[in-house]
Amino acid sequence: MHCTRKITDDLYYVGGNDRRLEKFENLFPIPRGVSYNSYVLLDEKTCLLDTVDSSITRLYLENVAHVLNGRKLDYLVVHHMEPDHCANIEEILVRHPECQVVGNEKTFLFIHQFYPELNLEGRKVVVKDGDVLKLGKHELHFVFAPMVHWPEVMVSYDPTDKVLFSADAFGTFGALDGNLFADEVDFERDWLDDARRYYTNIVGKYGVQVQMALKKLSALDIHYICALHGPVWRKDIAFLLDKYQHWSTYEPEKKGVMIVYGSLYGNSENVAECLASLLSEKGVHDVRVYDSSKTTPSVLVSEAFRLSNIVLVTPTYNMTIYPSVEIFVDDFLRMGLKNRAISLVENGTWAPAANRLLKEKVKEGPFRYVGENVTVKSRLDEEGLKKLESLADSIVSSL
Repeated sequence: MHCTRKITDDLYYVGGNDRRLEKFENLFPIPRGVSYNSYVLLDEKTCLLDTVDSSITRLYLENVAHVLNGRKLDYLVVHHMEPDHCANIEEILVRHPECQVVGNEKTFLFIHQFYPELNLEGRKVVVKDGDVLKLGKHELHFVFAPMVHWPEVMVSYDPTDKVLFSADAFGTFGALDGNLFADEVDFERDWLDDARRYYTNIVGKYGVQVQMALKKLSALDIHYICALHGPVWRKDIAFLLDKYQHWSTYEPEKKGVMIVYGSLYGNSENVAECLASLLSEKGVHDVRVYDSSKTTPSVLVSEAFRLSNIVLVTPTYNMTIYPSVEIFVDDFLRMGLKNRAISLVENGTWAPAANRLLKEKVKEGPFRYVGENVTVKSRLDEEGLKKLESLADSIVSSL
């Protein structure tokens, strides 16, 4: 049975949800699932915009058939060739032998790599940056957005209804609970954490390229954003663009402190909790404490993009950094994060080395260090507590 939704008079949602998938890209936990979005535009020519993951093929094909209602399919536009969006290209082309595929040169290179036996002779429409596909009263203006977050990525804009088909940009984790539009729920409450976690872990490395794309799109009058994951935007678009501005320039959204600790037996955990209490007493309202062994790195990276200050509390473990703390550090370095204040606290019963190793890894320049590095021997004592209080004062001053 089909499950579609009307967006404008001529535009329909034909995607669906996957609530069974445990980890997106087999890396990032998605307890709320994920949506795979695809759209049909009905005009003198019919146009399908992207396909979906193979996990929802049956529902997807029923949705497309329902909206077409017996009409032939003229075009399939491929904005992005990642398998969660391109897995049904062959299924669509088998059912619609008259359909032409619209993409750029890199799109067709990747199609050949994913579908080496698919014959597209006479069925390719190769577009360049700035080209226009006319469908009738609607037309699609193509804007290339390479490395947001694959090299073939492009977006398209329909000036008739002022719709931006944004590929993976502006997407979020999370299944759609019947609420297709972002304004049908409280987005900041219900979606923002998933949107931030999606951006920071999937697209976050490519801030420069996102900035280039945002500049290209700034001249457009956008009333709808139709991404390939998550809800459709038709209100408060400036709010979403502001978040992308912060994330892609690596500027924190908020002044606040995340304390990430590793702890074998609870002593380093106690240090983290005491520092959090000191900061709260001194008036810092946004303090978050995370056990790196329990919290998925995708959440930690997302919080590192959100907040201005990061405190790393780690034992020296086998003469190196505690492994789960080091994974977090490697992840935020890999994603290109910068412009954060870093503070270091180490614990060691003998030969503490974690602070030194972290400073070798996290270079000054992209980051600035706040306060004196603190060393605790085995467990927090009065002398250590005084050092923590001094560090808390430095962090408060930095805010």
